[in-house]
Amino acid sequence: MLALRTLLAHVVDYAGLFPPAGLAMAPAARLYAAYRGGDARWMLGRFVVPVARLEELEAATSAILPVNAEPPDAPEPWTLTALVGPEAESDLRAVVAFNARHAPGAEGGRAVIDALEARAAVPDDVARLADALARAGLRDRATLYVELPFGAAAAPFAAVAAAKGVRLKLRTGGVTADAFPPPAAVLDFLAACERHDVTAKCTAGLHHPLRAEHALTYEPGCARGTMFGFVNVFLAAALLRAGHASADVAPLLEERDPAAFAFDDAGASWRGSRVDVATIADARARRLVAFGSCSFEEPVHDLTTLGWWPSHTPA
Repeated sequence: MLALRTLLAHVVDYAGLFPPAGLAMAPAARLYAAYRGGDARWMLGRFVVPVARLEELEAATSAILPVNAEPPDAPEPWTLTALVGPEAESDLRAVVAFNARHAPGAEGGRAVIDALEARAAVPDDVARLADALARAGLRDRATLYVELPFGAAAAPFAAVAAAKGVRLKLRTGGVTADAFPPPAAVLDFLAACERHDVTAKCTAGLHHPLRAEHALTYEPGCARGTMFGFVNVFLAAALLRAGHASADVAPLLEERDPAAFAFDDAGASWRGSRVDVATIADARARRLVAFGSCSFEEPVHDLTTLGWWPSHTPA
């Protein structure tokens, strides 16, 4: 099923440090290292870490980061997404220093922060963060994703992001029911990115392929809520990219029936709406590129349970 693989290749940015998993640095790093060598590594993206915890990451990974070696034996470096805090200028300097320490040839292994995430309260913050990125000398070295405030209309942020050449990020859930935006807000975000030609990612609440009710944390007896499905969201972005109208795509975000979907080597279908593999690839490259998840195993397990992907798949 080339279409499904294209839709989901390297789609999960592993955020095991964050709720509801909330792992300590060492076990989260060990899991990421194991996932990099596992059968499902084709779905794995970057390791997500706050800039404030980079030194902790270095200490925890000193023995497991890829070691420098001559090709063809050199392993691929770890690619990292670093979360920038309120003091953006100092955090960006820390990113530059980290990359210098872990560049190919540097002692201690190879890793690179090639994606950054920061939060905006108003559209002008997008421009401010983009300018800070340029001043730090990172504009051509790292991709910046700016997270919208919860409940904000996407279009004003997308307009600034397009003008400044940066990307956007939408929070699609959390550990409480009120952390999940309504489907209309997700569609508004996807449609705004399509109109303004802005690339984006999502984070939180996308552990499962299809929309359904799930436990909101891993605590026994915890509250349950309705979560978005990552297949729903990413296929919606692909259909919008293919020219389907927002009104026609809207019901897809609430689709719960696996039988409504079909994937083959030529494309994907949902209730008669079709998108080809080339457009899916374009949507993944230029529109919606990844989602952050504190679990990598849940998305993989659920795809296997649905019968949409074998339990053992080569990279």
